[in-house]
Amino acid sequence: MKKKKIGHYSGIGGQAVLEGVMMRNKDMYSVAVRKPDGEIEVEIDEYHGIASGSLLMRIPFVRGIFVFIDSLAIGMKALNFSSSLYGEEDAKPTKADLFLDRISKGHGEKIVEAITMVISFALAIGIFVLLPYFIADVLTVYIRNASLLSLVEGIVRILIFILYILLISRMRDIHRLFCYHGAEHKCINCIEKGRPLTVKNAMRSSRLHKRCGSSFILFVMFVSIVLFFFIRVQSLPMRLLLRILLIPVISGISYEIIRLAGRSDNPFVNAISAPGLWLQRLTTKEPDETMIEVGIKAVEAVFDWKAYLKDSFGYEIDDSWLEDETGDEELPEDEESSEDVNIDEILKEAEEEDADPAEKSAE
Repeated sequence: MKKKKIGHYSGIGGQAVLEGVMMRNKDMYSVAVRKPDGEIEVEIDEYHGIASGSLLMRIPFVRGIFVFIDSLAIGMKALNFSSSLYGEEDAKPTKADLFLDRISKGHGEKIVEAITMVISFALAIGIFVLLPYFIADVLTVYIRNASLLSLVEGIVRILIFILYILLISRMRDIHRLFCYHGAEHKCINCIEKGRPLTVKNAMRSSRLHKRCGSSFILFVMFVSIVLFFFIRVQSLPMRLLLRILLIPVISGISYEIIRLAGRSDNPFVNAISAPGLWLQRLTTKEPDETMIEVGIKAVEAVFDWKAYLKDSFGYEIDDSWLEDETGDEELPEDEESSEDVNIDEILKEAEEEDADPAEKSAE
């Protein structure tokens, strides 16, 4: 009889950055980056959300809005830190940098971060919210049914997003970013399956995870299709304005869905998670061992995985288990053979404790 796999919710999450991984655990986050000289540099910082500790964070569909904003802020900080390690060490500040520092009393860098975030957000709205609407609006000559037109707009939005992912994934730096994205997932999956966090164990874990930001974005698109299917106005300016104003509402709903997906394993949740897991085949790539090492450093900086395994799975880690290259001893939960993996079933792959050998060779 096939043994049932065990999975638990760890509460940690993260994202990939330039040659590194960011991990967040409650109010603490770390960024581990492989520097050009091969060394791994780790930065640990504390971040309190804009609504941290308030009643708002306990209200479903409202808390997701603030979680989304906080994720953007931390993500930008992590990306800036990783990119700074690859900048020119002797680069002199530009006149614009000096001007911003002077008028902001030394806070020029924060102003640049804020401007960058605003521009990025505006571009995202333009490409993934307004552009699909205008494309669908052109089709009104051929499609008279408003409900069908809303559906077409949603499909166009998803296709634009997938095309965008496919195009940027051809860039070398983005491909490596997706590899580190895979490393982040593998590290989290490793400990949530009850394994000691070692390079060997992480490498054989799945690179797909139901709480991924890629899945969140796809949920956002699906939720927007449903909302705009029922919410309609005749005025063109109001239709455009609604698509922007409803972004927080859509984010709040999507957050609750992905939160449920990360904590549940029932058939319905697995079914709605399947498209997001499929998308992760594009946004994650198989990492190498050096990338896994970076991910482990990021996890260990903010998360005591040994205590987590003891509390969640009931055993203490023996130091001999941390020797990656010696012996083939496995934990009781690891008795399944990778020969049972079906690469055509996305959900089974996401739950598999062993990485798919066929997929590895394809990478």
